[in-house]
Amino acid sequence: MTQACQVDFYVLARPTQSPGQFVCRLAMMAWEQGHRILVRTENQEEASRLDELMWDYPPGRFLPHGLGGREAAPVAITTRDEAIPEHRNLVINLCTQPVPEPEHLARLCEIVPAEPSQRTASREKFRAYRARGLAPETHDIG
Repeated sequence: MTQACQVDFYVLARPTQSPGQFVCRLAMMAWEQGHRILVRTENQEEASRLDELMWDYPPGRFLPHGLGGREAAPVAITTRDEAIPEHRNLVINLCTQPVPEPEHLARLCEIVPAEPSQRTASREKFRAYRARGLAPETHDIG
């Protein structure tokens, strides 16, 4: 029997917190733990912005990454329209929709924006994962 996907919701507390910078820190930690990471964005523009940010953040560190899910780099940045390759075991989701078939992943990280008007999608994703039999946990990021 396979272990269920661990689903974590990271709730950003302040509107001044950058979701992109938090994703970079989270991806760095996951990479250092040996995960093969896929970051899902809403569109190509967001993917390109995150790609640029990963070159400089965290300061003084290098996070090997690339655009596209088939990318060989440990961290791949894609859009929601691209399939999640089987060799990726951790997904960081920046999309407003839930990740399809999360049961195939070891870990799923959802970033919840600080802006109250943007949290509705996160609540819906939380309910969607629970409906699939998963047990999401929340973490407040101060």
